Amino acid sequence: MVQSCGLLTGKNNPVALKSIAVTLSTNDFVAGVSATLNYENEEKVPLEAFFVFPMDEDSAVYSFEALVDGKKIVAELQDKNKAHCMYEDALSQGYRAYLLEEDKCSRDVFRCNVGNLDTGSKVALTLKYVQELPLEADGALRYVLPAILNPRYRLSDRCVDTCLDMKTPIVPLEDLPYTLSMVATISSHHGIERVQSNCSLSSTEYFGDDRTSAQVSLADGHKFDRDVELLIYYSKVHSPSVSVEMGMPEMEPDSLMGAPSAMVSFYPNIPDTEILTCGEFVFLMDCSNSMKNPMNNQDRSQLRIDAAKETLILLLKSLPLGCYFNIYTFGSSYETFFPDSVKYTQESLEVAVERVKLMLADHGGTEILTPLRSIYKKRPIPGHPLQLFVFTDGEIFETFTVIKEVKFNSKKHRCFSFGIGQGVSTSLIKSIARVSGGTSEFITGKDRLQTKALKSLKRSLQSVVEDVSLSWDLPPELSVNRISPKQTVLFSGQRLIIYVQLMGTMPSTETSGVVCLKYTFHGKNFEEKVTFSLQPKPDANFTIHRLAAKCLIQTKDFGFKETPAVNVHEVKTISIESGVMSSFTAFIAINQDLNKPVQGPLLHRDIPRLTLLGGSPTPALNSVHLSGSLRKMGYLIPSLSLSSSQGFKERDILQLVNLQNANGSWDMNEDLSTVLGIRFEDMQASHPTEVVEPSVWATILTVLWLYANGRDFYWVWDLLERKAVAWLQHHPASTLLELARMGNKFLKTSVNPAVFTM
Repeated sequence: MVQSCGLLTGKNNPVALKSIAVTLSTNDFVAGVSATLNYENEEKVPLEAFFVFPMDEDSAVYSFEALVDGKKIVAELQDKNKAHCMYEDALSQGYRAYLLEEDKCSRDVFRCNVGNLDTGSKVALTLKYVQELPLEADGALRYVLPAILNPRYRLSDRCVDTCLDMKTPIVPLEDLPYTLSMVATISSHHGIERVQSNCSLSSTEYFGDDRTSAQVSLADGHKFDRDVELLIYYSKVHSPSVSVEMGMPEMEPDSLMGAPSAMVSFYPNIPDTEILTCGEFVFLMDCSNSMKNPMNNQDRSQLRIDAAKETLILLLKSLPLGCYFNIYTFGSSYETFFPDSVKYTQESLEVAVERVKLMLADHGGTEILTPLRSIYKKRPIPGHPLQLFVFTDGEIFETFTVIKEVKFNSKKHRCFSFGIGQGVSTSLIKSIARVSGGTSEFITGKDRLQTKALKSLKRSLQSVVEDVSLSWDLPPELSVNRISPKQTVLFSGQRLIIYVQLMGTMPSTETSGVVCLKYTFHGKNFEEKVTFSLQPKPDANFTIHRLAAKCLIQTKDFGFKETPAVNVHEVKTISIESGVMSSFTAFIAINQDLNKPVQGPLLHRDIPRLTLLGGSPTPALNSVHLSGSLRKMGYLIPSLSLSSSQGFKERDILQLVNLQNANGSWDMNEDLSTVLGIRFEDMQASHPTEVVEPSVWATILTVLWLYANGRDFYWVWDLLERKAVAWLQHHPASTLLELARMGNKFLKTSVNPAVFTM
C-alpha cells in the first residue's frame, strides 16, 4: 500500500528532484530536445515522487528512459490504462517503476511518477521530444522551454483525475529546490545571423566560414524564474527547403514509420496588401482573477490585465470604418459591451474605449466555453465575416472541450488567439487558432502584446493567399502520400510546413526531386520551386517521421474525454507505431533487476512548483510627457522597459492612438499639441484657415510627426496612418502636397509629401 504522508512544502524537508538538464539541438526549422530529471532519495524510507511540468503543445515526446545505478531502463509506450495497471502492480511487488503521461485535460502538461525510490538511491530520467520551431514577425525562429506551470482553473468535476487537479505545493522562487541548465546546438544551411534570449547566456560560439552552426548555454545559476526563450535569426529564412528521411528498416516498407518521409517548408515573402473594410471583429477578453498576476517574475513586470486593456484600445482605434465590432469579457460569467455587434463609428468607439478603461480582473475563474457558444449562436452579418480575437492567460481545465467547440464552428470564422503571461496553456492557444485557420501568439515579457496583436489584426484585414497546392516531379517509381491536412489559404508572414510519405522504391543512385508550391494572390498565379536530394542523410531520432506522426495525431486526438470513439483505436495505433505519446498512451518502465524488492510503505512526495503570485506590479510613472488634461481623461500609460528616449516616443505614439477619431482624423486641441511637443497657440497660428479646416491641418501635422519621430514604432501606427491618409483623400492631391510642405516647414521636418498619396 502507498502511504500518503502529506506534501513537501518546507525548507526542512529534502526534495527528491535535484536538477533538470536540457540539451537542445536545432536543425533548420525543427528542434530535438533531451531533458534529464535527476532524482535522489535523501530520506530514511522509500519514496514515490510525483512531478508535473509543462511542455509546448506541438512537442512530440518519443522516448523515456531511466538510468539507475549505471543500468539503463528504456520505457515502453503502452495503452494508458494498461500502463497504469503495470505501474501499480510493480509498486505492490516492490519493483522500481517509472510512468510518464500527458494530462487528461491538456496536451501541454505532463506528469512523471517515480515509484519505489529506495533510500540513498539516485536515478536520472530522460525524456526526448521533437518540435517545429514557430516563426516570429521579424523572421526569428522561437524555441521556448516552459519553466512555469500555473495552477489551472477547475470548471467542473469532469477532470477530477487530471494531474492538474493536484495538491502539489507552490513556492516562491527563493524556495525552489531544483535548478535548470541548458545547452543549445544550432545548425542550418541558411546561415545563422544571431541568437538572442530573455535569459542570461554564456557567450555564443559560431562555427564555419558561413556560420552554419552555433552553440550557446544558459549562464550558471539559472532557476525556474521564467520561461527560457531563444530567438534564432537565419540569413535566408525565406528560402524554401525539403528534407527527406529514410524510414525504420525494421518496419513495414509502406507503413507510417517504414516508408521514407519528407518535410516541405515554404515561407513566401508575401507583400502587405490594402486593408479590407468589411468584417465583424469580436474581442473575447479574459477578466478572471488570474489576470491580476504580472506578465512574468521580473521586477516591474506589467500586470496581464493592464497589458490586455492597453492593447485592446489600440486594436479598437486601428479598426477600419465600415466594419462591425463587439467586446466580451469573461471569467466565471461573461458580459458583452453591446447586445449585438455594432457599426464602427466615433460614438460606438468612444463608448467601447471608456468601458475598456474600467475593466478589472475580478470575474473569478476562467470559463471561456459559455461566451464562445454565445458568440457562435449570433446571426452572421452579411458581407462581414467573423474574426474572433481571444485574449487569455489560458488557465482553464476544459481545454479539449473548448478546442472541439471552435473546430465545430470553424467554417463560420477565424480565431486569432493570444496567450498572456508565463505558464499559459500552449495546448489551448495554439489549437483554437489552428483548427479555425487563424494564428496564435504568446506574450510573456519583453515582447510587446501590441506588436503581436496588431500583426494578427493586419492579417485579418488583408487578402489571403488562396488556392495553395503542391505538385511533385519525382522518378516514376515514387509517389506521394500527404500526411498533413490540406491548407488552402495562407497569411502574409505565415510559414507552410507539410509532411508527406514517399511511396515506392527509392533510387539507389544520386537523384533529385522537385516540388512546386502554387498559389493565387490578388487574381495572379504564383509558384515557387525547390529541388531536393532523394539520398537523405540518416537521422537516428527519425525527427521528420515523429513530427509527421504528431501532426497526424493532432488531427484525430481531441483529448482523453473528447476524442470520438471511432478515432481512439487509430490514435493508439499511430502513437504506438511511431513511439509518439498521445492522450491514450503512456510510457512505462519497470526495473525488476534488483537484489531484493524495495520494502514499503512508501512516502508520497509531490515536487513543488514555482508561483507567479506575489509579483510586484509596475509602479506608476511620474515623469510622463502628458498634459494634466490627458491624465484626467484616464488614458492608459504603458509600462516600458525601453531606453528613456525610446520610452517617451512610444508613450507619445500611444497617446496619439488614444486621441485619433474613428474616421482617422485628429482634432486640433491642446492635448494633441502637447504630444507633438509644440505650443497650442503656435499650432493655431500656423493653421492655413483659408485652405482647410482645423482637423485637416491637425491630421497632416500628426502624420508628419509620426514619420519624423516614430519610425522605430511603425508597427504601432501604420494602420492608423492609413486611416488618416484615406480620410484626407477627399481633398485634391495638389492641396495635400502643398499642406505637407507647409507642415514640414512648421515642424522643421523633412518627410516626403508623397506619404499623403495612396
